[in-house]
Amino acid sequence: MAVKVKDSLTKEGANFKKTLEEMNRLKVMIGLQQGQKNQDGADLVDIALFNELGTENIPSRPFLRDSVDANADKINAFLKRAVKILLRGGTAEDVLKKIGVFQKGLIQKQIVDGDFVPNASATIKRKGSAVPLVDKGDLRKSINFVIKEKGGE
Repeated sequence: MAVKVKDSLTKEGANFKKTLEEMNRLKVMIGLQQGQKNQDGADLVDIALFNELGTENIPSRPFLRDSVDANADKINAFLKRAVKILLRGGTAEDVLKKIGVFQKGLIQKQIVDGDFVPNASATIKRKGSAVPLVDKGDLRKSINFVIKEKGGE
């Protein structure tokens, strides 16, 4: 006759399971939020999109993609540390906030330090600088993150 054994989680195990379920339910979105305007009234999402992908008149200056591609090792090391935070009892929201702050910093650094095609001479005359993506700092300052439910808008 087989003996039935009932498995149960410890309190810590149950909390960890709940945290993993929460991590599976949530996402962190990092970048710009629609509706933010620069000092001239232009939508910063449009400015970011035009610069990230380029247009007929604006060369591609991929500050979002490059912030990930240039920092893959740093990002992977950070995510390994984030897993340790979860294992020590950190919440999903704590970890997602840390990820948001970390990636926000990488994007802002890329905007300032990225190796991009300089501004056109007409832009230099208007802005007074050959440095792309940095005018009054509106784009860089507007980089942020939000934590949302997956599948929800």
